Amino acid sequence: MTSPEIRSRIVETADGLYNAKGIQAVGMDELRAAAHVSLKRLYQEFPSKSSIVMAVLERRHRSWAAGLDAQVRAAGSPRARLLAIFDYLAHWFGEDSFRGCGFINSFAELGAMSPEVAEYARKHKESFQEYVGDLAEAAGAPPYLAPQLSILAEGAQTTAAIAGSSEAAGQARRAAEVLIDAALREGIRGAA
Repeated sequence: MTSPEIRSRIVETADGLYNAKGIQAVGMDELRAAAHVSLKRLYQEFPSKSSIVMAVLERRHRSWAAGLDAQVRAAGSPRARLLAIFDYLAHWFGEDSFRGCGFINSFAELGAMSPEVAEYARKHKESFQEYVGDLAEAAGAPPYLAPQLSILAEGAQTTAAIAGSSEAAGQARRAAEVLIDAALREGIRGAA
């Protein structure tokens, strides 16, 4: 097995364990055993637990961005693309492994102790807001719509995790429809 394959297996295993138990609850020995690598090999690939945590966050970011973008691209109209964000959330919330946003969770768990984790979580959230901003602009909506939809999506993630139910996605989608329609009407009036 090549080094990139081993690294990938370690990160995938760490992601699953961290998601299920929390980052601090998972020791390097547990990760080593679950990933089926020696402790020496684990440290050859990742010199510290912090480096594994950052690799997990990068993996989560890529997975989130790719999944969200695929859902959005499949939608027909600019309005439908904005609403597709909430369709993506509904699918995600329904997964057995859903435990809330990994970035919110890692920020809550490590943000005060790890500026690196805190900064990465911020950058992830900023990239989501920029993505929503691009979709809102393409729909002809005023700039204020993107932060509103982003906050709605973030709140749905937290609510779904705490409630243990995917209903928050549908509720957020219905609220998003109201916000989008009002913003698009205003955008049309502003353009006239």
